[in-house]
This record gives sequence, C-alpha cells and structure tokens, in this order.
Amino acid sequence: MTVSTARRRTGTRGSHAAAPTLAGAASLGVRSALGGPRRHGRVIAVFPTAVYLRVDRSSEPAVIALTTSDAVRPPNAVVLAVPGRQEPFRAVREGDEAYVGDGCALVDGRLRARVRRWWDPTPVLGPLSLARLSHGERALGAVTGPWGLSGHETPKRLAEACLAGDLAHAVDAAERIVGLGPGLTPSGDDALAGLLLALRLLGGAVPGGGRAVWLADWLGAAVTAHAGDRTTSLAATLLHCAARGQASFEAAAVLRGIAGQDPLVPAARRLLATGHTSGADLTWGLLLGCRAALALSSAARPAPGEDP
Repeated sequence: MTVSTARRRTGTRGSHAAAPTLAGAASLGVRSALGGPRRHGRVIAVFPTAVYLRVDRSSEPAVIALTTSDAVRPPNAVVLAVPGRQEPFRAVREGDEAYVGDGCALVDGRLRARVRRWWDPTPVLGPLSLARLSHGERALGAVTGPWGLSGHETPKRLAEACLAGDLAHAVDAAERIVGLGPGLTPSGDDALAGLLLALRLLGGAVPGGGRAVWLADWLGAAVTAHAGDRTTSLAATLLHCAARGQASFEAAAVLRGIAGQDPLVPAARRLLATGHTSGADLTWGLLLGCRAALALSSAARPAPGEDP
C-alpha cells in the first residue's frame, strides 16, 4: 500500500459545510462511534471503493469503513448510496483529518457521509440440525484451498485444540497468530475472525452447541485483549466485530449457505475472491469453526456453567 506523504490542508468548519453529502447505511457494529459525540479521526487507507477512518479516543479499536454500494461490505462499514464508478473518494488522501459522530463522518472538507439507516451484521442461522451442519462443512471443505498461512505450524495446533475443545492450547495458539502476516488485515487475524464467527453463530444454532459458543467467548476475549497493540487498527476492529458475531456481508452469506438458507458454493467463491488472501483466510477460519462446532456439538458435553 502506498502512503501519501503530501501534507493536506486541515479541514475547517467551513470546509465541512461545503463537503458533498452522501447518504449511507451503517453497520450496528460501529453505532457507538457514529452515534456518539463527534470525535477526531484520520484516514488510514484509501481505495477506489473504500476509505478507512481511524477514530481517536475510542473505548476499543475503532476503524470505520466508508464503502461504495458495490464494494465488499465489512462489518464496520457505512455503505454509501453511490457506486464505485462515480469515484466518490477521488479527492480523499491518506492522512486526511476526519470527524466521526452525531450520525456523520466528515473527511477534511472533501466528503460527508450521513447515516440514514442501520443494518445488522449478525446473521440469524438457527435452528440448525447437526446433519445440515455436517453437509455444509463437507461442501465448504470441497472449495476451500490454500490460504495465507498454509503450512504454518501454529494454525495446525489451533485447529487441533479447537476440535478437541482444549481451551488452554487453543488460546495459546490463537494469541500467537494475532498480527501474523502482512497487510491491513494480516492472514492470522482474518482466520481468527472466521473462526470466532463460525464458533459463535453455528454453535449457537445447533443442538448441544454451548461448548462451541463457550470456546468462542474465551478465544474472543483472549485475542481482542491486546489486539490494538499487536496488529493493525483495522484488523483489531474486525476481531472485535467477529468476537461479537458481526460478519462481513460476504462471510455472512457463506454462513447462511452452511445453514442451508442460501446457495453455499457461489457465496464461498465470492468470499474467496476478495482481497489478496483475506477471502481465503476468512474461509479457512470459517471452515475450522464449522468443524469445531460440529465436533463439540456432536460430543454433547456441557460447557462449564451450562446445564446438562
């Protein structure tokens, strides 16, 4: 990613007023940042169909994505009512100042996004039979291939621990792959996000899935505790979203496919095609979470604190 080194003019109240206003649909995953009082932020990345804003003084890592209507839709997105071909971000630069809150995101007098409605990034999957989950696992496994950490030993140990419900070793392995890999969202973080989503959402949908949800609770707490210091601010935000069961539109479609609500293979191929390795990384995590939820639910052993 090329970082702009040119110093941009600091936005003023007058320039904010002059910025073009675009209506958007915002994820509930960023409601606290967007719906709260206005706070300072900064543009950390710009792409033709997305701009990423880091919000200062947030209680947890907070990066908000402004995306075009035809872009990949992460769980921290404000989806603007404009397609990429209209180039809504052509004047935005990395390093530009931003202000987020009061239902708006303002970028250095160049862009104003106003939230008109909210969307829920948490898909509803249940109730789901173990037979249906098993069928979905086989179908997803058939299209899942190499990913960013293929051949790395730590993800293998993570997989073994999750399938066995071994919390201590699962936490140890998960903490070791936070921030592992290059880019805005390292492969280790994308895989963990997929794992957390599948454990929580599929485990919560099948009979006897309490142990999978229990594992998601503890893994989520472990990997988000220091994510802000160990990986990128965007990846940390997405890990927090995944720990809450909040998925990208593309990952949610795969989960619905596993549950038999939508066609699985087309959804998986769309996810696999996103990013350089992000789609493949997320898919690997979803598959592992699916397998772990199936294994732990089939064992039907109550999680600590769960009624038998």
